[in-house]
Amino acid sequence: MHEIFAERLKELRTKESLSQKGLAEALKIPKQTVNNWEKMKNFPGLEMLCKIANYFDVSIDYLVGQTKNPKRNR
Repeated sequence: MHEIFAERLKELRTKESLSQKGLAEALKIPKQTVNNWEKMKNFPGLEMLCKIANYFDVSIDYLVGQTKNPKRNR
């Protein structure tokens, strides 16, 4: 799960032409936290997963590899 999350986070971030620093600022967290997620040194908690999913308009299931479909069920 950590590996898939790291890959998808980086993919979503780069697709938006967003630096780690830019994402960190948007989420109001240190840049090093984003770096640690992408290097699989750490994993966000549920509240932060929700913030990331909302920011990129994807489902949490997509972020953690439970589905290949990034769309949310609304």
